[in-house]
Amino acid sequence: MPLINKTAPHNVVTDRSLTRLRIVLTTFFALDGFVFAGWVVRIPAIKHQTGASSSALGLALLGVSAGAVITMMLTGRLCRRFGSHPVTVACAVLMSLSVVLPPHAHSVPVLGLVLLLFGAAYGGANVAMNSAAVDLVAALRRPVMPSFHAAYSLGGMLGAGLGGLVAGSLSPARHLFALAVFGLLVAALAGRALLREEVPPSPDRSRSEGPAGKPLVGTRTRGLVVVFGLIALCTAYGEGALADWGALHLEQDLSARPGLAAAGYSCFALAMTIGRLSGTTLLERLGRTRTLVLGGTTASLGMLLGALAPSAWAALLGFAVTGLGLANIFPVAIERAGALAGASGVAVASTLGYGGLLLGPPAIGFMADWYSLPTALTSVAVLAAAAALIGFTTRRAAVG
Repeated sequence: MPLINKTAPHNVVTDRSLTRLRIVLTTFFALDGFVFAGWVVRIPAIKHQTGASSSALGLALLGVSAGAVITMMLTGRLCRRFGSHPVTVACAVLMSLSVVLPPHAHSVPVLGLVLLLFGAAYGGANVAMNSAAVDLVAALRRPVMPSFHAAYSLGGMLGAGLGGLVAGSLSPARHLFALAVFGLLVAALAGRALLREEVPPSPDRSRSEGPAGKPLVGTRTRGLVVVFGLIALCTAYGEGALADWGALHLEQDLSARPGLAAAGYSCFALAMTIGRLSGTTLLERLGRTRTLVLGGTTASLGMLLGALAPSAWAALLGFAVTGLGLANIFPVAIERAGALAGASGVAVASTLGYGGLLLGPPAIGFMADWYSLPTALTSVAVLAAAAALIGFTTRRAAVG
C-alpha cells in the first residue's frame, strides 16, 4: 500500500503536466498561424503600395522563405543546446515584432529585406515548436501531431478572416501593428507557462539517442529523414502558393472583391483545420501510407479545380478540397523525421519542406508572367501528386 500511494500522485502529476504542455504548445501553434495569415491577406495591398509586378513580388516574397530556411538548421542546434521551449518563446516574440515592418517598405528590395527578418523568426518558431511537439507526442504515445497543426490552421483561418473584415477600414500598417501587440501579449503569457513545463524522456527516444541527447543517426536514418523532407517540400509548396497567391488569383483573375479574395485563404485554412482535427483518428485507422496517398491525391484534384475554375465560388471549393488533402501530410512528415533524429530531424525535414516555400513564390510569379497565374497554380497539383507517389513508393522503408 505505501508504494501504491507514492506512485499514484506522481503519475497524476505527470499526466496533468503533459496536458498543460499540450495546451500551451497548441496556443503557440495557433499564434504562429494567426500572425502569418494576418500578413498574408495584406499582400495585395502591399503589392499595390510598392508597385511591384508579379515576378518582382515573387522575388520579394522569397525573403520569407529564404529567411526561414536559413535559420532552420541553426534553430535545430539551438534547441539541442538551450531546449526547444526557450527557443519557441524567443522566436514567437521576434516574429510578432517583425510583422509590423512590411507596410513601411515602399520598394521591392526593402520589402524583401524586412521579409527576410520576418521569415527568419517564422522559420525558427516552426522548428522549435515542432521539436517540442515531437517530444510530447513521444511521451503521450499517440499520433497527436495533427492536432497542433490544426491549431496553426485555425489561427490562420481566424487571422485571414479578421484581415478580410478590416481590409476596407484599417490600413496595413495599423492592422499589422495591432497584430504585433496581440502576438507579444500571447507570447508573454503562454511563454511563462511553457518555460515551466518539461517533457519526460520516452523510453523509445532514450534508446535512439547518444550522449547529451544527440540522436544516433545512421545513413539509412538520414535517407528516411530526407524522404520525409521531400514529402514536406511538395506539400509546403502548396500551402505557400495559396497563402501568397490565392487572394491575388481570386481578385485579379476571377474579379472577386477584396473581402471575398481574403476568404480564399480562410476556406483553405478552415478545411485544413477540420482535416487536422480528425488527423489522429485518421492515422490510427488508416496508417501513415494511406493517409499520405489519399491526402496527396485529394489535394491534387482540389487544386486543379481551384486553379482552373471559371468562378470565384468554384475556386473557393477547390481551395477547401486542397486544404483537406494537404491537412495531415506535413505534420506526419515532420513528426516521423523528429522521431527518427530528434531536433536535427525536424530541422532537416523542415528545411527541405520550407524549401517548397522558397521555390514556390518566385516560381509561381515567373510562371504567372510567362503564362498566367491559373496555369502557374496547377504546379501545386503536380507536387501534391508527387507527394502521394513518394509516400506510396517508399511505404515499406519510410512510412510503414
